[in-house]
Amino acid sequence: MTDAEMIAACSIAGSDSGGGAGIQADIKTFTALGVWGLTVITAVTAQNTREVRGTWMLPAEAVRAQIETVADDFSIGAWKTGMLGNAENVRAVAEALPEGAALVIDPVMVSTSGHRLLAADAVADLVGLLVPRAAIVTPNIPEAEVLAGMNVATVEDMAEAGRRILDLGPRAVVVKGGHLPGGAAIDILVDRDGEMRLSGERYPYSVHGSGCCFSAALAAYLARGMPAREGFSAAREFIDTAIREAAGGPGPVRIVNPGGTILRRRRKNIS
Repeated sequence: MTDAEMIAACSIAGSDSGGGAGIQADIKTFTALGVWGLTVITAVTAQNTREVRGTWMLPAEAVRAQIETVADDFSIGAWKTGMLGNAENVRAVAEALPEGAALVIDPVMVSTSGHRLLAADAVADLVGLLVPRAAIVTPNIPEAEVLAGMNVATVEDMAEAGRRILDLGPRAVVVKGGHLPGGAAIDILVDRDGEMRLSGERYPYSVHGSGCCFSAALAAYLARGMPAREGFSAAREFIDTAIREAAGGPGPVRIVNPGGTILRRRRKNIS
């Protein structure tokens, strides 16, 4: 590339035709944070905020070729994975991902509407091949239960699950607490130095794409050179705005808005 100052991050994930999650949410997040977004498409989905009507996986060789192609031409500060879909694609990512890559893993397993997005037989490959290489793994409660092999019903359970996942080899784990009841949404980062807990407002609606947006923000901040804990704090603030400024009507499900910070600034300038 001719511009040595370009900061780039790459998302390896599925395409969301509704634009609220997956590759589309990641690109919007990278753009909002001033990072050049690269993509590796793993699957095409037919979905909206209510349901996933169909999923078509790309062959592993296509996933591998995309990774190798962008890695050959761009200096990529961080990578993130979202929907990988099956064991073949997990293995392709593990084989093609550059050694030493700063990797954020969003272990996408099931969509908000309940559609399975990672085959059951792919979990072992994800844990064995990719999780140990991760800078940060960002499971929600159901995903943390699978990875940690335990029930998570309290904030203390979240911390214990984070410690168990940390034992799998990543440098840090963020367990997201949005699925737990309570007045505040609490997220916990667990690393070799201990724990860091952050809480945010809980809004009276469900938001499609919030997990994708959060992990993409983490990847963007890592690409910009932030350490994990500082990136966690910044990403938590970013996702809170994206949820508060969520797009959509008065229904129970809205769409995460990674441009919320930008839109808010524009409204302030107009007023």
